[in-house]
Order: sequence, then C-alpha cells, then structure tokens
Amino acid sequence: MDKELIAYLNYLLCTKIERVSPISGGDISRAYLLESTTEKFFCKINGQNKALAMFHAEKKGLQELLKTNTIAAPRSFQVAAYEAGAFFLMEYVETKRPCLEDMSVFGRQLAQLHQLSNSQTFGWEEDNFIGSLNQSNRRHVDWTSFYVQERLLPQLYLAFEKGLLAKTDIPPGEKMDTVCNNLFPKVKPSLLHGDLWSGNFLISKDGVSFLIDPAIYYGHHEVDIAMTRLFGGFGDSFYKAYREIIPPEPGEEERKDIYQLYYLLVHLNLFGASYAAPVKRILSTYF
Repeated sequence: MDKELIAYLNYLLCTKIERVSPISGGDISRAYLLESTTEKFFCKINGQNKALAMFHAEKKGLQELLKTNTIAAPRSFQVAAYEAGAFFLMEYVETKRPCLEDMSVFGRQLAQLHQLSNSQTFGWEEDNFIGSLNQSNRRHVDWTSFYVQERLLPQLYLAFEKGLLAKTDIPPGEKMDTVCNNLFPKVKPSLLHGDLWSGNFLISKDGVSFLIDPAIYYGHHEVDIAMTRLFGGFGDSFYKAYREIIPPEPGEEERKDIYQLYYLLVHLNLFGASYAAPVKRILSTYF
C-alpha cells in the first residue's frame, strides 16, 4: 500500500495508521489490516474499472444485512476511487476458529435472516456483483422466471461467449422453465446473502457470526444452503440449528443441484474450464 493512500486514510479516519499488513485469502481484491495505536481497520483495494461499483454494491449489501438485526456484518466506513480502481475501508473483525456452538448460533441466525420477507418480488432494487461478474437483480413476481432469466441464462451465455461451453450445451429457455417449475415449490422471497461459501462468514473472538462479501437479493432460502453445501466447511451443528427453524422440504436435493449450477457457472466464468465438467453433468441430468 503506497504512502499517498495511507496519508489519505489517515485523513479519513482522523488517526495515524502505524502498521499495514497484507491479508491473504481474497481471489478478487488485495486486502490489508490497518492498525493505529487504538483501532484496527480492514481495507480492500481492487484495480478493475468496475471496482467502485463493486464496492458500493458490497457496502449496500452489508448495510442491508445489518438492518435486519438477525446477523452481524462489518461496519462500512468509506468507498472511494483509487487510481484506476477503488478501495473499501471497513471494520476489522478479530476472528477465531469456530466451535460447534458458534456454528449452531450461526445456523439459527441465518434461518432468522431467511425468515424475513419484506419483498413481494424476487430480485433487488439494483443490480450487484457475484465475485467480479455482473449479477442482474431485475425484479420478477415468479421465482422460476427470475432464476432462469436473471441467474442461469446470463451465466450460460457468458460461458458460451468465453468459449467454455458449446451452443449445444445451453438448454432452451422453455425447457429450463418447465424443469424448474416442476422442481420448485411455492417460494416466498427471502433476503439472501447470495454467495455463502465458507470464506464469506467469520466468527469473531467473542463468538459473533459475521457475514461478509454479500451478493444480496430476494430469492429462495434454499439457494444459500445449496451454496454452503457446494464446497463445504459448515458442519452438522450449523445445519441442525438451521433446520430446527426452517425444516427441509420435499425435492430439496434435486433443487440443490439446480441452485449449485448457478455457482458452478460463476466459477466456470471466473476461473476457467476446470468447472466445465460439473456444469455439464447437471445440465445433462436435468435439462
């Protein structure tokens, strides 16, 4: 991190940053721990042209999660342009390795978040991002229509444009509508984190669950659960606590595959052909 940015952050924070330490783990942005004599802050820097829009969307998502009073999220301090990209300054959360009780609390709080239904439609008031990819949140009154039109088809078309899928790999929209209508129950819109893998939650030293890097919208609560199961890292105590509040519905295993398809397509478009095989397996199985 260069001296000019540190000086600007000193001005914003009305403090003197004494130490800057890189933090590993981010796929998209560079991350730093900033320490003054009395406080710690977290700063992300991204050099992409869309970074300012990405960070503004992330900030809005974090603030929306905080407003629910169901689960914690880091406080956001500043998003601003920096060189060709942008930076995002927020609260630093001291973390620990979660214990079983921590994960139980997290599971209950996520279920409480999913019980919130302050929208009559699926989507969100504005588009945002999944990783660095655009995520359309155009509102729909029908869940199947939203999921096919705003989630699956845009990623399928992008994979085709990148040469990662053939045109014959992409099912007709009508076929996707039919399959999803048959698999999806009557869905009540829930506020979702939208990208809930194990790297996007934290347990603080005090045992408080924090959500980070959201891609929020109103959708089917099973989408977040499907993502937790894609790469693992949540454990039985998390699911047991969640299921005590929101029990599983018939057909969830099949819907899990359809919901994981979106995230596999995102990974295909972000990270390349190693994700093509699981994408094609789900497409051929269901469509």
